Amino acid sequence: MPKYQHLYDFGGYMKKFALMLTGLAVAIGTACGPAVENLPNANHANHNATNSNSNVAPGGPQNLTVVEVPDRIKELLKTRGEQETAFPVLKIASPAEGSTIASSTVSVKLELSGDLKGYKPGQDPETKMGNHIHVILDNQPYEAYYNIDGPAFELRNLSDGEHTLRVFASRPWHESYKNDGSFQMVKFTVKNGNANTNQPATTNSGQQMSNTPRSSFNAPVPPTNSTPAPPSTPEGKAMQTSTGGAVDAKKPLLTYSRPKGEYKAAEADPIMIDFWLANGKLVGDGGEYRVRYSVNGGEPKFIEKWAPLWLQGWTAGKHSIKLELVDKDGNVVDNGGYNSTTRDITVVSKVQSSSFSLSLLPSRLLSPRLAS
Repeated sequence: MPKYQHLYDFGGYMKKFALMLTGLAVAIGTACGPAVENLPNANHANHNATNSNSNVAPGGPQNLTVVEVPDRIKELLKTRGEQETAFPVLKIASPAEGSTIASSTVSVKLELSGDLKGYKPGQDPETKMGNHIHVILDNQPYEAYYNIDGPAFELRNLSDGEHTLRVFASRPWHESYKNDGSFQMVKFTVKNGNANTNQPATTNSGQQMSNTPRSSFNAPVPPTNSTPAPPSTPEGKAMQTSTGGAVDAKKPLLTYSRPKGEYKAAEADPIMIDFWLANGKLVGDGGEYRVRYSVNGGEPKFIEKWAPLWLQGWTAGKHSIKLELVDKDGNVVDNGGYNSTTRDITVVSKVQSSSFSLSLLPSRLLSPRLAS
């Protein structure tokens, strides 16, 4: 053996081991996955032929391309069985249409029926995932309501005036069900509610600042022979100060759903656009309307079939997404100001592809979960 050869061998071994540990850290971070609240939605249809959107992001130029449903969503779809063909039908039991409420806290109670095929809202305590209902006050970002069989969802700190409430059924990754009856809307008025106008609420990007802790959403039900647990805190949210627009429930109405909030790791690319369309059809579905979207004020593009749109190529940083319902001449269809909506999102980071495999490490270095 040449002199010092054993030192070279040892140094090479340590470099390999360091690389393996780096790969392990990336793998573990990916396995832990993102928070459910920001998991994007799935896509089931084709869109307009123009499939790229070049914009200037705050952090520099970017090129967005329309892509198919990501693998992570395809894997979730495999586990859902007949739920994907369900036709959930919602009814807003309260507040009633046209009602006046003398409180700044408004309870939202929903009833679910239809051809459910196993569809049922609820949040898994481990994965924090589950079917749920999107609840939208006026034209604010939606809130996710999981336990509709439990306490009513509370809209807290509402300002006096007329408000609109929109709801629709959603999948665990926030893709909306688009069947008739899934979407419902009512108008109501808050009078002498005594809202605290100085109380911090939700930011425009949809970040939650005063929401009920998730740990209380799905508390386990005690056995019948045990001491009853105290009532669980209702799901709910302290809302931004807003009033409802002059919305006509019979006119075409676009409801912005996703993207929303903060995107991290694998969820950050691609990101999905999703919305609910009432009282109208897009041109690709035999109608006369299109949905115009733009990112960071860039060149507008169009969605011509009502289905989620996945966009890939996002850079880290803050981004602005605008959705508009437009007619054949490209004019925004007026309906209380709701048919043109802009939301801010934040892309924190993206996972880089790696050839590292956990199989490269001895099983004794892995936890039973990672080793299996």
